[in-house]
Amino acid sequence: MSNHLMNTYARQPVTFSKGEGVWLWDTQGEKYLDALAGVAVNGLGHAHPALVKAISEQAAKLIHVSNIYNIAEQSALADKLCEISGMDKVFFCNSGCESNEAAIKLARLYGHNKGIESPEIIVMDKSFHGRTMATLSATGNRKVQAGFEPLVSGFVRVPYDDVEAVKQVASRKNNVVAILVEPVQGEGGINIPKDASGYLEALREICDANGWLLMLDEVQTGIGRTGTWFAFQHTKIKPDVMSLAKGLGSGVPIGACVAHGLAADVFTYGKHGSTFGGNPLATAAGLATLNIIEQEKLRENAEKIGDLIRASLALALKDCKEVVAVRNAGLMIGVELNRPCAELVKMALAEKLLINVTAEKVVRLLPPLVMNELEAQELVLRLSSLIKTFLSQSN
Repeated sequence: MSNHLMNTYARQPVTFSKGEGVWLWDTQGEKYLDALAGVAVNGLGHAHPALVKAISEQAAKLIHVSNIYNIAEQSALADKLCEISGMDKVFFCNSGCESNEAAIKLARLYGHNKGIESPEIIVMDKSFHGRTMATLSATGNRKVQAGFEPLVSGFVRVPYDDVEAVKQVASRKNNVVAILVEPVQGEGGINIPKDASGYLEALREICDANGWLLMLDEVQTGIGRTGTWFAFQHTKIKPDVMSLAKGLGSGVPIGACVAHGLAADVFTYGKHGSTFGGNPLATAAGLATLNIIEQEKLRENAEKIGDLIRASLALALKDCKEVVAVRNAGLMIGVELNRPCAELVKMALAEKLLINVTAEKVVRLLPPLVMNELEAQELVLRLSSLIKTFLSQSN
């Protein structure tokens, strides 16, 4: 590894040279089962032939032109996103934090347009929205914020999955204009509301009653990962704003801020922009990704395989009292232990399995949407054995 790279990542001692489906090979020719998918990015797995074809063909024609001009691929992807979401308009950017930045700016502009001088946004404990100044300020994780003070003001924090706390904020005289929330907290530990649909529906009611925007961070939950195109589609509600990224480009950097109703027309000429956002290559990758997910029924597969992994892990670990919970929303899967377990990442790597540990005690799995039943059972076998070994060594 180069000594000229900034020391911003605790990198694992492996370099991958190629991939196919849910498998990766390192530079020594060793084969690994990828249960992380680039942290929910590679939904189509690695080297999906239809995606490779779409990217190659687009690169041979046009990679980038400025947003000063019309971009056919961008228009096509915007149309597709609005078709599958029921939303109205899209702003394209390059990442999840940029899509959340756009949402935050949109909410503030919405507030200023209503005559509110210092608009505020309700955000949640244990949330994660990105590492830019505004998004890390919105994030409910002190480790992400430490050392970057002064933070951006204008955020009101409440506990996740606590409707009463939001109602208390609403009952006070305040400048709140929006709620920003993850339908499922990914970085926070695969935290799923006790009544997932009821939680979002209650927040929708509060927003409607107070003239606030409901803004859903679907950077990790979106693009088929929970079994529907977007996690909000497990409910009867629709957000005013939705942020997307990760799985949208299957590895090609792209983000999107999608808006509905009054929120769709808040941004006007000159209020926001992005040099690279929505360029032909990125949007061609996004359109190909959505088409492949649709054609191969990968949303349905995500729900089926995610439930299979959860049930199989729960069965395999049923005698381990140190396992607090096994939970999932489609192919967002968390195994919570009663102790810190970051060591499992290195142990898994040694056994040719790629996983993640978040919130100190939660093994996070985000497999590609293309994972089949045999690969899922292989994942369960390897991981359950590793967890048992880890627990026996740490007791």
